[in-house]
Amino acid sequence: MAEWQTRRTQNPLVARPCGFDSLLRHQLSSNLNVLVNSHIFDVLVLGAGAAGLMCAAETGKRGRRVAIIERANRAGKKILISGGGRCNFTNIYCQPDNFISANPHFHKSALARYTASDFIALVEKHRIPYHEKTLGQLFCDRSASDITDLLESECRSAGVKTFLNSRILDVQRTAEFVVRTETAEFHAPALVVATGGLSIPKMGATAFGYDLARQFGLKIRDTRPALAPFVLASKERSQYCDLAGVSAEVVVSTNHQSFREAMLITHRGLSGPAIFQISSYWSKGEPIQIDLAPDGDVAAEIRGVKIRDMAAARSALQGILPKRLATRWLDLHAPTDWNNQALDELERQVHQWTLTPADTDGYEKAEVTAGGVDTDELSSKTMESRKVPGLFFIGEVVDVTGHLGGHNFQWAWASGAAAGRSI
Repeated sequence: MAEWQTRRTQNPLVARPCGFDSLLRHQLSSNLNVLVNSHIFDVLVLGAGAAGLMCAAETGKRGRRVAIIERANRAGKKILISGGGRCNFTNIYCQPDNFISANPHFHKSALARYTASDFIALVEKHRIPYHEKTLGQLFCDRSASDITDLLESECRSAGVKTFLNSRILDVQRTAEFVVRTETAEFHAPALVVATGGLSIPKMGATAFGYDLARQFGLKIRDTRPALAPFVLASKERSQYCDLAGVSAEVVVSTNHQSFREAMLITHRGLSGPAIFQISSYWSKGEPIQIDLAPDGDVAAEIRGVKIRDMAAARSALQGILPKRLATRWLDLHAPTDWNNQALDELERQVHQWTLTPADTDGYEKAEVTAGGVDTDELSSKTMESRKVPGLFFIGEVVDVTGHLGGHNFQWAWASGAAAGRSI
């Protein structure tokens, strides 16, 4: 199977697409005999993350000649830091309702055709030990590198070629797609964009995938950080953030969405699974409601004692919340009276503590990016562009965002498989 062929340009004045001109002129200034390494494949996959590796492996299994082009020095860098280094690789309860998209039906097809059970079978095929945590989350027993090793092994078995440290300078399409890097150019009739979103820029995240979609005339849904901590306004930060490290199980709500999980106070605001989940549904300037005692009845406890006072209230709330948080919250929300009406209002506030975060902690701390390539532009069965034949978008770059707990990895596997099995 031919991987590439080398072409020598006989005429240094031959016209080139404008994105390549500056590089060509630089080369011509030192050598008029320009040597261009031109790699010929059936499919080019841009990005060696979860979705890109899955797509490449599935495509290669079908006998296609596949190249992955990755700007980083190794594949799967974001996989390696996920799940605290253990990679929460899927969720056994993954359902379409665990995803956010402008089109709530788009992701159903891919998720139905490549399920959590399918990826679990692949994990077991590679004899990777794993365990279940809360709410169906599956993690590697050893290290996230088990998952990258699995994906790279599948790609090697399928004959996939991976080109690391390859910064893309230009992408064009005439009769085929041409991708130019600093050292070579790649040709193929099919191009898969698996370049991820904007989250965690220190890992190399860029807007490249969105820019490429716009270049080919595809619409982009507004992007925003998702699964991110909140930064509190200065007033609340001064009131609560000295309690950094204190956590409690709460129910957090906004925009008719609620999540019951742990909340963690940080030195800048609020974090923890419940906050990460609700951040994906939150819009700047909107309030959130926090139920500090999901199963508790603080007022009933106070009514049950002989003396209704702050000491009784602290005792009641400290039976539900960590003592420091219970004490601080009551100091800031103490009732002016202890009659039944005042106790009813205290109970309401315990279950509907309302805050308006200043912002999320941004893409630097966000686990994923919400928004992206508009799903109206893509086939839900193949992930192929409706406007540009042979152009595919998969994974985080698409306007499909999963809940915390392995759902975003499942979308990567499912969308990658959908594209890979159709090319």
